[in-house]
Amino acid sequence: MNEKKLKARDFITIGIFTAILWVVQMVIMYLGFLSPFVVAGYAVLIPIVTGIPMMLYYARIEKFGMLTITSVIVAILLFIFGMGFLGAPVCIAAGVIADLIAKSGKYKSWKKTVISCGVFNLWVSASYLPLILTADSYKQSLIESGFDASFADTLFTLVTPATYPVIILLCFVCGVIGAFIGKAVVRKNFEKAGIV
Repeated sequence: MNEKKLKARDFITIGIFTAILWVVQMVIMYLGFLSPFVVAGYAVLIPIVTGIPMMLYYARIEKFGMLTITSVIVAILLFIFGMGFLGAPVCIAAGVIADLIAKSGKYKSWKKTVISCGVFNLWVSASYLPLILTADSYKQSLIESGFDASFADTLFTLVTPATYPVIILLCFVCGVIGAFIGKAVVRKNFEKAGIV
């Protein structure tokens, strides 16, 4: 039973890979200052680019709770960086479900790992919720923070309640693509972990 409990080294692994994931996605998010199309493209860019560190992380996950904790930390970081708590339930739910899927394959099934990674990346869709649920106030805050009106207008044309389901789908699909790219790059780690 104790082998199923998270130990100090598991928390260290969680900390290391959550930090790596956050730094990589923050670099991508800062590119959003260049164009509203980049912001709208987070649903594609973040899941694919973080595919490599995610697969390195999956190769080290053997216990339930690691993905869940990562999702909770990400939800907290999203709040700290101004996205509010609106996306927290989606972010955390994605982590818990991804954890359960990986666990159902005993953390050794490649098929379950791919699906888990796709689901985990639904957290990216949570970062768009302020644009959907508090559009007027969020648009005003963008303009007040220095973005010009044309930037805000274009962004809110791209990210709407009508396009949000597409964003969710893209997060999952690109999370799956990122998993395949990541596995190709870190194949030796998967062989060591026995994930087939």
